[in-house]
Parts: sequence; structure tokens; C-alpha cells
Amino acid sequence: MVASEWKIFCDSGPKDLTAVNWNDPQYRRSVVASLVRGVYRLENYRHQNGHVPQDLALPWWDFFDFQLKEWLEDNDGIGKSIFCAKYEYKYPSPGDLNIPQYVIAFRGTILKSKDTMFRDIKVNIQCFLNKLHKNSSFQNAIQYVKKNTVDLSRGASVWLAGHSMGSAMALLAGKKMARMDHFLTTYLFNPPFFSVPIDKIIKTEKVKFWITHYKQCSQGRCRNACCNWSPPPPT
Repeated sequence: MVASEWKIFCDSGPKDLTAVNWNDPQYRRSVVASLVRGVYRLENYRHQNGHVPQDLALPWWDFFDFQLKEWLEDNDGIGKSIFCAKYEYKYPSPGDLNIPQYVIAFRGTILKSKDTMFRDIKVNIQCFLNKLHKNSSFQNAIQYVKKNTVDLSRGASVWLAGHSMGSAMALLAGKKMARMDHFLTTYLFNPPFFSVPIDKIIKTEKVKFWITHYKQCSQGRCRNACCNWSPPPPT
């Protein structure tokens, strides 16, 4: 299984990285993107093998000298699924904001298995309705980010990252941490943006009016919940 992961990594991993350079923004983005991809592969490993060994070293993080510390599972679907992972850099550099000590990454939607399909559809709907903050997995993730990482990091650099629906979780988590005066560098890859062409779908003016009114109200709440804060850029 691990050998096949190396082949996949060699075929589709970040081939443009030829040297370690944390001062290069593109290098940082590529490494973090690989860590996010690692959460997808981690869930795939769990789905195929039924469990995840604590010392699992897949190339998506091991190649960049990260180790898998912990992961979060969700059981909203038929079975448990991994939606978040925490990585620790093996060679941290205290005081250098360009090098993280911990990266907490959230995966996006996986519809290929029953373990993830129902849970991920639910998260998508909650995000669309601006109720992601009420999702039990997200609430557990917030507690984990705060109590199990930030509070125990002793000032070490903690980054957040996510792809698709995972980027919505990372953004909202970063915003909640900012409210607690913890400003975490956050990387968002393909964050979701919902836009329904009402004029083309609905022809009844009265119905169109109320849907537009509700959408504007929801967008206003969404801006209050997510959009007034943007993650601090890497320095």
C-alpha cells in the first residue's frame, strides 16, 4: 500500500520542488497542498485497510519531513471517516514564521464510498445554508485546534489548510481562533462559492423575490461568520 502511494506521489506530486526553500511562497503553498492531499490519501488508506497505524508515513507528508501526529474521524455517515489531520514538522525553527511546526489540514468532498458520501453531502448542505458552524465534526475540530494544538504549542507556529469543503472549515476555524487572539496562517485551496442562477431557473416573480431576499440575508450572515476576516498572508 505504501509502495503504491509513492508511485502515485511520483506521478502526481509537486514535481517542481527541487530544493527546500521555506522562504519561497510557492514552495510553502506546494508543501501545504501536499499535506491536504495527504488527508485524502489517509482516508483512502483507512477505507482500504480498516485502520491507520500511528507511525504511518505516506509520501504526501513524509517527503517534506513531516510526521503524522493525529487525525480526526467523523461518524455522521454509515462508517467513520477521516476528515482532518495534524502534521508536525521534524525540524522546526522557532521564531521563523515561514516554517510551521504544526499544520492542521482538512480534506474536501469524497463521494466514492458510503463512509464519506453521506457525511460530505451533509457538510456541503450545511455550508450552503451557512450552518457549517453547527456541524458536530467542525465543533470537535475547533476544540481540537484550540485545546490540543494552539494551547499546547507554547507559541509555536500553527498553520491551517483545507481544500474545497475543507477550506470552508479551515477559514471558519481560523476566524474563530482570531477572535481568541490566535492569528493562524491559513491556506485555502478552491474554497466553495455557491451561486444559483435564479433568473434562469425560476420564472415566478413573487417566488423569485422571496428567494433573493432570503439569499441576501443568508449572505449577510455568512459575511459576518466568514468573510470579514482573511487569513494573514505568509511573511
